Amino acid sequence: MHLTAGAPDATAFAPFGTFIDVPAQAGERRLYSEWLSPVGGLLPQFHTNRVAASVLPLTLDRVERHPHAAQAFVPLQVTRYVITVMASDAAGRPDPASARAFLMPRTLGVIYRVGTWHAGITVLDDEASFAVLMWRGAPDDDLFATIPPLIVGPPASVAMPVRGTHG
Repeated sequence: MHLTAGAPDATAFAPFGTFIDVPAQAGERRLYSEWLSPVGGLLPQFHTNRVAASVLPLTLDRVERHPHAAQAFVPLQVTRYVITVMASDAAGRPDPASARAFLMPRTLGVIYRVGTWHAGITVLDDEASFAVLMWRGAPDDDLFATIPPLIVGPPASVAMPVRGTHG
């Protein structure tokens, strides 16, 4: 199965979560607290990570979800990255036919809804770092599933580096 990474589209992404964006005017703020409400019995986990660079097309064969809490990723040192999400089927398993991929700029973060199936963050061009926030503490905080290979490619209008080169 092939999937093309599209531009960030808040409406298309809404079933899976929301994008974290900066306000347009000085003095304004955007609140995302309702997306990250405390979960009884779980504790907040806030960490940073470092992700190795990849190139498109890429093949995904595993996705994850977090059944108890939303998960937020805020780019710290990133050029571009790809997020891939999909709905659950009637049995709660990932549904690759519903998969969507978005080519994200460094200026947008993402919050995955509780229970959203998603691939790990894929960064392009160079290694990258994110700040990550979610609630944790249940034995099944992270659920993983194998899916049939899903090839995620770039939009036709976006130049991608040749494998082994950056920027």
